[in-house]
This record gives sequence, C-alpha cells and structure tokens, in this order.
Amino acid sequence: MRRSEFDRAVSDEFGARGAYLTSDLVLSACGDRTAAQALSAGVPVRQVWLALCEETDVPVPRRHGAGRLEPRS
Repeated sequence: MRRSEFDRAVSDEFGARGAYLTSDLVLSACGDRTAAQALSAGVPVRQVWLALCEETDVPVPRRHGAGRLEPRS
C-alpha cells in the first residue's frame, strides 16, 4: 500500500473524521502512536492502515484493497 492509497482509503472509509482519526487516535499496534506519528516514524503504511481499521472496527472485507484506484478501461 502506498501513502496515496492510505490517504484515499482513510477518506473513503471515514470521510471528514479521517483527519481527526489519523492525528488523534492512538494505535496500540503501532507502538502507542497515532497513525500520523507511526507513518512519520517509518512504520509501513499497510501496517498503519490495518491497525487503524482494527482500532475502529472496520469490517474485514473493507480493509483489503482499500484506496486503490479502479483500473482504466
């Protein structure tokens, strides 16, 4: 997962709450850091996305493939 895909996935899943969640919600799976802190510290983007999903109870089917653009026809 790329950072741009992470940003898209957060926006798609959480809407306006996404910015708040990435900057304020502490993720235990990321060393008790926020998503923003974890990303800055070099934690892999996919790991941060999955930790955010786990912490906010995003259903498993919506976690995988999130943030990817639809292929061009």
